[in-house]
Amino acid sequence: MYRVPEIMPDNSNIVFAFFLTAIAGLSTGIGSGIALLTKKTNKNFLSLSLGFSAGIMIYVSFMEMMPTALSGLTAAFGDKTGTLYMILAFFGGIILINAIDFAIPEQVNPHEAHGVEEMQSKTSLKRTGIMVALSIGIHNFPEGIATFTSALTSLDIAIPITVAIAIHNIPEGIAVAIPIYHASGSRKKAFWYSFLSGVSEPVGALLAYIFLFKFWTPTLNGFILAGVAGIMVFISLDELLPTAEKYGKHHLSITGVVAGMLVMALSLFLFI
Repeated sequence: MYRVPEIMPDNSNIVFAFFLTAIAGLSTGIGSGIALLTKKTNKNFLSLSLGFSAGIMIYVSFMEMMPTALSGLTAAFGDKTGTLYMILAFFGGIILINAIDFAIPEQVNPHEAHGVEEMQSKTSLKRTGIMVALSIGIHNFPEGIATFTSALTSLDIAIPITVAIAIHNIPEGIAVAIPIYHASGSRKKAFWYSFLSGVSEPVGALLAYIFLFKFWTPTLNGFILAGVAGIMVFISLDELLPTAEKYGKHHLSITGVVAGMLVMALSLFLFI
């Protein structure tokens, strides 16, 4: 279970938390590299990877984040009230990320599956690519908060979460690079738009540091963990799994989910 700090996290943890968040966010650049340097998407590999990412997020949310959130909140408010607050925070995270998704126009939603081969036939405008990049920026903002706050609580859990979110961001990088490259003919421009679309994650981490860090307590930690768990479960069920099935076969994506859960379970077991 998470080791909730009794005192403020030290400076080394803070720096590493920012580092992990930057890796997760800027992995959109990997997606753009795949789109611009290969002629065809390995959809089976992406399907397996996205399922793996979902498995990590779902397992850690229900087996680590929520039990720890419940422990902190019941210690502060009692069993019944603490449990109610945990439930409200969990579904509050789901409502937040769902509201962000609803605010993004469907035609530029970055979570529609795109393949590299579409670059040969799809006619896209530069405005579409920019809108997709902005949409990803808005959507990834809470993911930056999630990665950063989990790293402040437990690096053992934050590292797998970083890997999961980084995998999740790769198709988003492809989604930005394809229309930008079509519109401009510039691989360099397509790469940088895609790469920079992930900057909102470290920005989210920075704002979390500015507004939450000085108030950090085990009780606040409980609220944040429950909310982040809701965000990650929603991302897994609404984005990762549907996209994994679009890229590949149903059983392949589910194999990825089970593998992600197994890896997460083993990593938690080794750090007991």
